[in-house]
Amino acid sequence: MSDKSPFDTDRGNGGETHQHIPAKGPHDGLDHLTTNQGIRISDNQNSLKSGTRGPTLLEDFVLREKIFHFDHERIPERIVHARGSAAHGYFEATESLSDITRADLFRRKGEKTPVFVRFSTVAGGAGSVDTPRDVRGFAVKFYTKEGNWDLVGNNIPVFFIQDAIKFPDLVHSVKMEADRAYPQAGSAHDTFWDWASLMPESTHMLMWAMSDRTIPRSFRTVQGFGIHTFRFVNDAGKSTFVKFHWRPKLGMQSTIWDEALKLQAADNDFHRRDLYEAIASGSFPEWELGLQLFDEDFANSQPYDVLDSTKLIPEEVLPLRIVGRLVLDRNPDNFFAETEQVAYCPANIVPGIDFSNDPLLQGRLFSYLDTQKSRLGTANFHQLPINAPKCPVMNFQRDGQMQMAVPKGRANYEPNSLAAHGEPGGPRECPVTGFHTDEAASLSQEQGDKLRIRGELFADHYSQARLFWKSQTPSEQAHIASSFVFELSKVALEEVPPRMVGNLLNVDRDLATRVANGLGIDLPKKNPAAREPIDMDPSPALSIQQNMKATIEGRRIGILIADGTDAKALEALVKAIRNAKATPFVVAPRVGKAKLSDGTVVKADGQLAGSPSQLFDAAAVLLSKEGTEMLLKEAAAVQWVMDAYGHLKAIGHTAESAPLLQKAGVEPDAGVVALDKGFVDAAARRYWDREPKLRTLA
Repeated sequence: MSDKSPFDTDRGNGGETHQHIPAKGPHDGLDHLTTNQGIRISDNQNSLKSGTRGPTLLEDFVLREKIFHFDHERIPERIVHARGSAAHGYFEATESLSDITRADLFRRKGEKTPVFVRFSTVAGGAGSVDTPRDVRGFAVKFYTKEGNWDLVGNNIPVFFIQDAIKFPDLVHSVKMEADRAYPQAGSAHDTFWDWASLMPESTHMLMWAMSDRTIPRSFRTVQGFGIHTFRFVNDAGKSTFVKFHWRPKLGMQSTIWDEALKLQAADNDFHRRDLYEAIASGSFPEWELGLQLFDEDFANSQPYDVLDSTKLIPEEVLPLRIVGRLVLDRNPDNFFAETEQVAYCPANIVPGIDFSNDPLLQGRLFSYLDTQKSRLGTANFHQLPINAPKCPVMNFQRDGQMQMAVPKGRANYEPNSLAAHGEPGGPRECPVTGFHTDEAASLSQEQGDKLRIRGELFADHYSQARLFWKSQTPSEQAHIASSFVFELSKVALEEVPPRMVGNLLNVDRDLATRVANGLGIDLPKKNPAAREPIDMDPSPALSIQQNMKATIEGRRIGILIADGTDAKALEALVKAIRNAKATPFVVAPRVGKAKLSDGTVVKADGQLAGSPSQLFDAAAVLLSKEGTEMLLKEAAAVQWVMDAYGHLKAIGHTAESAPLLQKAGVEPDAGVVALDKGFVDAAARRYWDREPKLRTLA
């Protein structure tokens, strides 16, 4: 459909009837506007009326169809993961795994498989914001030659619960409170912490949720995890346990809490915009696929149960094997048709991949298919282009609401003998190439009576929470403790904070003490543990700060200018930033009228009042004496510098801009440098040791 109307003239005023429009005229060569039945429309500006000022006629089928479709454009949003952003791309195998799996996409080095990847928040609705403290979904649909495989995970390797039967309770508690419909997209309220404090198995996930993992800088800098233990099966039928990890090429990056709050005000679509613009500019996001592969002996030797989704396998115990890369290189053409209608189902697997008996995974195998039917209104949702496999689909499933295929012939059942009568008999099963459920899909101890019970090791709710705490830097530990204080301070039920702190005493006494002090409550008694926690070796791989990459590649650097800014210095800085594969963003009091030192007028990328420094990864203050004197009177300029400093970012500056930095409370440190003395290198990191001087943390 053309983006230009077939008629270029303004119409619809003064009772015009447009009978003068010829059969051939200004619309020649353009696509014709039609109804959904293909009937060409002569007038899309006026409804059919009885007389110039008479009532609208019911027979106006163009109006009725248009309004009918508009009335039904919104479909039920996802119960969780409602707010999402997505992109097309490909997965490339970087080595052959034919010895451990028969899955075709892993059999040949260099094999590329189309994918559609959706990132999301969990708790908020579709109209919420991008940057709350929340888990991020990381779902990948592989369009393989053998059918669709959906790897549906999060940016955190563990989950709140062990058994899917608790999922409705978790979601009900964290969603808006039922009687008041708020808070939106936040867990800092009574019902969530009431539930969480009564569910010790959630403690490990709570440690992650209160960490900086849930306030990421970008979708491009989050890790992704399949969470559950799956199985690979090779041609010989041998089974291998596998856990899936996505590692971002740009390294992990997070924001800090004050920055995340201010980002919500600065740009509700911060993550969505970042992903879209990166792909549009050719800076394609990329991840490595790492696998943890192990056998039953390894599983049985660990002090936790590998089928427990509240547990992880430390990378120091079982290193990742990097087997491929994921590249996102194309934005969706239509948000609704693709990002909104894409339907992920963990039950979608291909030959060579199979499930484990993880009780959370087992419940997900049912719930996703069921919820997609509810959302998309038909059992034929798999026929939507974004969900349709890119390999042949042949079966005897027929009819149903919104059936888009047109099956031919009488054969809608099997077995049948219609082929013997010269009629198409339809497809047949193939024992050789078809999917086989792994016959050895159970661990030796997974057999037994039918019981509503969990494995013995599932009762250890605190050992890995302690492991996570011990693996963080002091700065990250302070953020976690402070997050608990902030969230629990929003809880009005008096018994909940002490109960939660009683659980934290099983994790670490210092953590619990810091949270209790921050809340102003007495340290309670330690809550009894169903199984006494053990000490595990720290895992540096669990820390963001210990794994950040010293690079500005893919990041955005804000450059504050004003009248009198040195033209050559600005040109050199922009060039240096681009050479480092980052994006310079020039900010000025007025977008189009900054007069540089050589008399040229530069058009800024953003206005100072609408481009706060939280939108950038580092800040450059490139001001002349004249520009500094002017901006000293601008509160937005002082706040621009103050926030960059407060959010622990590098600040590069000219000597002339020193008064502005002083007014913003900037004190010299390793991250405050002259623009001509290594600013690009300084911009590659955050300055965590600055934080204790700026705010009180738990």
